[in-house]
Amino acid sequence: MGNKSLKRHIYNKCMDMHLEKIRHLESAMQEAENTANEYEHTGDDSDSHKMELIGNRDMYAKQLQAEMDLLETITKIDLNVDRDVVEFGSVVVTDMQKVFIAIGLGKITLENDTYYAISLQVPFYLAMKGLKKGDTFDFRGRKVKILDVF
Repeated sequence: MGNKSLKRHIYNKCMDMHLEKIRHLESAMQEAENTANEYEHTGDDSDSHKMELIGNRDMYAKQLQAEMDLLETITKIDLNVDRDVVEFGSVVVTDMQKVFIAIGLGKITLENDTYYAISLQVPFYLAMKGLKKGDTFDFRGRKVKILDVF
């Protein structure tokens, strides 16, 4: 599999994982909304249990908005751009691990190979930002070599 095809597979896996997370939050928010609406209260507008249920709905809504913002971020990756520098949208293979610079989703397994989807705020990314294939960098007291960037 070529680098462009591999990157597309990694990207698609990230999208699938992220969209599943969004669907889960939408479902949880809707369930919290339904539970709050169906709650039979005594007529006291300060009913603490109903307020807790509404609070849960609002918490899920806030989490959902954050995930929607991340979805917008990942959709900005142009898979047709060849990257030779470690930057947003790059797949970076080091002698330590393989990463996709996008949003923080964690471990991704493709064809018995492991990649990590990381965000621009992760220390590992910050240590290698702007470097190219063949460059080395220090990370937590260890020399790490960049074997490939695409």
